[in-house]
Amino acid sequence: MKLKLIYTSVIIAIGSTNIAYATDMLELKEGTLELDTLSVTASADASAEGLSPAFAGGQVAKGGRAGILGTKDNLDTPFSITSYTNEFIQDRQAQSVGDVLRYDPSVQVTRGFGNFQEAYMIRGFTTSSDAVAYNGLYNLLPRQYIATELFERVEVLRGASAFLTGANPLGGAIGGSINLLPKRAPNYDLNRVTLGASMNDKRNIAADIARRFGENDEFGVRVNAAHHNGGTSIDDEQAELNLFNIGLDYQGERLRLSADIGYQNNQLDQTRTNVRLSGVNSVPSEPDASKNWAQPWSYSNEEDKFGTFRAEYDLTDEVTAWAAYGMRRSEEENSLANFTLTNANSGAGRFYRFDNAREDRVDTGEIGLKGRFDTGVIGHDWVVAYSYFQLETKNGYTYDFAGTQTNTNIYQPQYVSKPAFTSTAVSGNNFDSPSLNTRTKFNSFAIGDTLSFVDDQLQVTIGARHQAIKVDNYDVNTGVRTSYEDSEITPAIGGVFKITEQLSVYANYIESLVAGETAELTTTTSSGNNINVVNGGESLSPYVSEQKEVGFKYETDSFGGGLAYFTTDQPRTLMDETDPDNPIFVETGENQHQGVELTLYGKATDNLKLLGGVTWLDAKQKGTGDATTEGKRAIGVAEWMAVMGAEWEVPQIDGLAVDGQVHYVSSRYANAANTLKLDDWTTVGLGARYLVNIGNQDLTLRARVDNLFDRDYWSSANDSGQITLGAPRTVSISATVDFY
Repeated sequence: MKLKLIYTSVIIAIGSTNIAYATDMLELKEGTLELDTLSVTASADASAEGLSPAFAGGQVAKGGRAGILGTKDNLDTPFSITSYTNEFIQDRQAQSVGDVLRYDPSVQVTRGFGNFQEAYMIRGFTTSSDAVAYNGLYNLLPRQYIATELFERVEVLRGASAFLTGANPLGGAIGGSINLLPKRAPNYDLNRVTLGASMNDKRNIAADIARRFGENDEFGVRVNAAHHNGGTSIDDEQAELNLFNIGLDYQGERLRLSADIGYQNNQLDQTRTNVRLSGVNSVPSEPDASKNWAQPWSYSNEEDKFGTFRAEYDLTDEVTAWAAYGMRRSEEENSLANFTLTNANSGAGRFYRFDNAREDRVDTGEIGLKGRFDTGVIGHDWVVAYSYFQLETKNGYTYDFAGTQTNTNIYQPQYVSKPAFTSTAVSGNNFDSPSLNTRTKFNSFAIGDTLSFVDDQLQVTIGARHQAIKVDNYDVNTGVRTSYEDSEITPAIGGVFKITEQLSVYANYIESLVAGETAELTTTTSSGNNINVVNGGESLSPYVSEQKEVGFKYETDSFGGGLAYFTTDQPRTLMDETDPDNPIFVETGENQHQGVELTLYGKATDNLKLLGGVTWLDAKQKGTGDATTEGKRAIGVAEWMAVMGAEWEVPQIDGLAVDGQVHYVSSRYANAANTLKLDDWTTVGLGARYLVNIGNQDLTLRARVDNLFDRDYWSSANDSGQITLGAPRTVSISATVDFY
């Protein structure tokens, strides 16, 4: 007797993660069951490595991408990486990159200068949202706000990374870099629709559909679309987002290809602004967290089109070549009424109208070779790579400080009709047709080798990158070009030793690189005179920040953690007035950051997941040339940050999980002299998830409340000293249906 069953497929849903089990041939011969299985792996990009598998609990991965070194397990790399999974992103109902990173103990989410752009302070250094990488290439995704429907994972590489990822063209990545991984079709059919709502009638709908085709499922297609619209938890604030993205991939025996085509349109109306402090000797008391002092006519719109292509080919069993290209085309326009506070007691201040238009054109790419060979008992994983980046920015603006200046108040806002520009308005370029303002070009060549000793128990990585930087600036009215061009070599060395299979000790030295600043033509000296700068118009050499780090990493099959000590020195600049009649712009002194990070993740018990940690950070200004700032803390940097989240799968109720999170940030300063101090704050969040099967559908219901006790607090201060009010209590719910 012989029984044959052709292709049987069973889909089992666990939590919010779908795991596909498939059998291709089931044969029964003479009473013996023979099962040939189809291996199911994580969805992969154009890489033989694929995604790092999820760690126990599914909230983070077992490793992440260490730049040109590729995807590495945590215990096998001398760098600190955390990769947050799509399961975690969904379960926390995160809507942006910042919503994910607020669960990271080394990251403080803040705002950019004078706009609504997300920014991320990693180890005390700011990285803006337009400095985020997508699949290893910088500046491809929307510049100010990146919706979570566009990516599978958020990877945080803590510390400097010039050798690993190249210098960040936008000047960030001193304290760490962020890489977003694209979504790819998994090894099962995906049909997912999510409906959501939150306070003040904000609604969202998203669809996520994926298929694999071909005799061996070598072709994959994944489509994501989303629409968000409505109010937020802040009074009168409105936001609308439309998004569409297609991800394609091909997984051949030697050739692997992937591509993305995406579109995002994000529109903000009456979004609450930062608060700039001017002439005050204290920080004002926090207004009601739902209060909105933004003017009703203020808005900021951004439309982005982007695409990527990546290919990888195995030249031999030991050598692989890869190439990647990415592009972004963006248009922005806004009408702003940013708030300047002039009286800390009464909350009084002013705004003026500032209209701005911007167009970005990004082209970037990378090619490389990697391979492996042995010299005796020493293994070598080598890599060589070349990268290219170009950003052209067109800008046009009009502002009217004198003619449109209007009084208002953060406690009792005054709203006025949109003021017309007057004869005192200042314009640059054409708002309706902006002219070229800046062209930035980066070229780099990197080479590295990871040497393995004693059956890979000891691994040492050495490498260097030569980075060439060229920046052309064009005067907004005359079009006259001034150029900056320089280059630098940034080395790196790191080692990791596996004391046991569960415990590693590591150390690294690595640098970051930022284009040098250009001196202003004139300056106002301490005596009040406005005179020419000796080296006005000249650019300084690139700034090299040096990082040293040592640490331990520990992982069992269910629980993991890390402990790291690091130091980072960032060069500073100042206007040297030693000769009052001949001021000169120079590089002198540095911001010295040293800190300790503790991270925890995984499952403490079969039903309890933990994720979080604590960071102590000492960030001081050194060599400032000013007694009032020398040795003081860097602006906006908290000495202590801690976040701890716990999720409990209720054993008595199948499919139910509840979670809680506590977030603490200690006091920070909003000015270099440390006279303006923001109080510490603690917030609590609660959530619940319930999974139920209805016929051929899995229904996942989620509910969340952030800032449970409706705390009023100043959440952050950016590099310029602008402070941001934290969001009030926010309640959100969603329902996700997976159709099979």
